[in-house]
Amino acid sequence: MALAGLKKQFNKANQYMNEKIGGVEGTKFNDEYTQLERRTDLTCELVDDLINRTKEYLQPNPASRTKLMVSSKLKGVPGKPHSYPQPEGILADAMCKYGKEINEESGFAKSLIEMGEALREMAEVKYALEDNVKQNFLEPLTHLQAKDLKDVLFHRKKLEGRRLDYDCKKRKKQKGTHFTEEEIRMAEEKLEESYNLASMGMHNLLQNEVEQMSQICVLSEALYEYHSQCANILESLNARLMEIKNDASLRTFQPYIPKKLQELNLNAPTFGHDDLSPGDTQRMNGSNFYCSSLTTNESKKNGLPACNSTTSYLLGNSNFSTNSETMNSKNHSKTLPHSKSLLNVSSADTKIFPETKTSNNWNWDDPIDHNQHHLQHHTSPLPSPVRSPARTPTDVRGPSCQALYDFDAENENEISFKEGDIIQLVSQVDDNWYEGNLNGRNGLFPVSYVQVLVPL
Repeated sequence: MALAGLKKQFNKANQYMNEKIGGVEGTKFNDEYTQLERRTDLTCELVDDLINRTKEYLQPNPASRTKLMVSSKLKGVPGKPHSYPQPEGILADAMCKYGKEINEESGFAKSLIEMGEALREMAEVKYALEDNVKQNFLEPLTHLQAKDLKDVLFHRKKLEGRRLDYDCKKRKKQKGTHFTEEEIRMAEEKLEESYNLASMGMHNLLQNEVEQMSQICVLSEALYEYHSQCANILESLNARLMEIKNDASLRTFQPYIPKKLQELNLNAPTFGHDDLSPGDTQRMNGSNFYCSSLTTNESKKNGLPACNSTTSYLLGNSNFSTNSETMNSKNHSKTLPHSKSLLNVSSADTKIFPETKTSNNWNWDDPIDHNQHHLQHHTSPLPSPVRSPARTPTDVRGPSCQALYDFDAENENEISFKEGDIIQLVSQVDDNWYEGNLNGRNGLFPVSYVQVLVPL
């Protein structure tokens, strides 16, 4: 049997090559069989295309279809029912979510919720359509493709093999080879048997039009039912939306009433002097604190204003040569504006206190020097006010940040700053850039160059 089958395969290959290359003509079937073959091939293509297109209609998203198919194959079981996300359901979830978050009492929120619920019902109807079409349309087509069409194609393939074997034996017999009449007759009988089986299968397949038409009717009824239910849902939705719209139109429009700053309970930033710029105010933070703490006792003893007495004391220590020069520096400090004298103190205090500590030219009879010694004895534990008061402000109002490095602006819309500068934050443009204000000028600067003190 194995040798006979091998010879048969060799004969078929020989005949096939002679027909394709050598131009040898094989046995031709009648026109009726040719028409059956053509119509059967079209039916195979039709069924395959219908199954694929119907699945695409029911589940339009190819990515979701692929995900469901892969998950079902990995798990070894079919996917969960209604696992495909319907677009109506996704839109319904978004509308219901934001409708509840906005305000359920407003007309717009009610409209969103009503529309979302209607779309959710339409999604459920779409799932019902999907189940109906799969059960009554796709399953019969799949059965037809897997059984009837497969059997017909099998008989046609077997007929083609037996035809090649018969033509090869017949051709070699005519050339005087060793094939007997009995072998030729058996090959002819097998060819006739396969021809009848293939013809009968194709004929029965093509004559079964009633069943195929019933499947088309089932699909049409399912679509009609789906769209009818959707139309009813949308009709009732439209009526409810019109009611909500009419109720909203009857409401009186409430105009906006402007509010004053006092009603907002905001603590507006205040500055000690109008002649100071924002940068000067920041630099004055440390000096103001030191001035107020240093001159409390001195103002009580001498009967002088607190800040003027302290300024005179600090300016007086800058020169220990004569008492007349000390008194001149006092008078000079009194004639200066208050803000400017404090600025001079903060800029010169790095030289004042080292000289005070190392000087040996004390005149204990001088009351001014005695007060200076008294103040130095009581205020020595305090930190020096020269330690960058602008870089360590004691009161930062609003969102702000502190520069970690120096930054030089490269564009007009950027601002430059030095390490330790305090920048008022205006907004965050993106993940890499802030917009801020420094010394009255707005501009952009990188996020990585600053440390946020008060976030936006």
